[in-house]
Amino acid sequence: MSLVLRNLQRVIPLRRVPLRQRMEAVRSILGVQKFDLGIICVDNKSIQHINKIYRQKNIPTDVLSFPFHENLKAGEIPQPDFPDDYNLGDIFLGVEYIFQQCKENEDYYDILTMYQKEKQVLEELGRRTGARLHPLSRNLF
Repeated sequence: MSLVLRNLQRVIPLRRVPLRQRMEAVRSILGVQKFDLGIICVDNKSIQHINKIYRQKNIPTDVLSFPFHENLKAGEIPQPDFPDDYNLGDIFLGVEYIFQQCKENEDYYDILTMYQKEKQVLEELGRRTGARLHPLSRNLF
């Protein structure tokens, strides 16, 4: 199904082709390419506003997700009964925030694509694309 990628910010230059390619690879790795998914790139002001409305946190953040299906456990893939329900939902990426968090030697597109993924997905994407990716939480635990 479709991957809709919208860039609603103008603060950080964004090349959509590399981001789309990486997101398609991630969808393939996760086995969810038959589901619709929306990726919306926004600036700090916009993601802060959304974060305040939905999470009551008046600060910018990296990622906000709005799943189409409710009551799913983490990592669980929906099993829709109807074609119109093959939708994962929307992911808002705070690209300005993510860019500000990137270290000097990190590829911004790799970080933007994989910010919320687990080690297994990172390793598989690295095997397929040659990218050197690490979980961002690697130094937190």
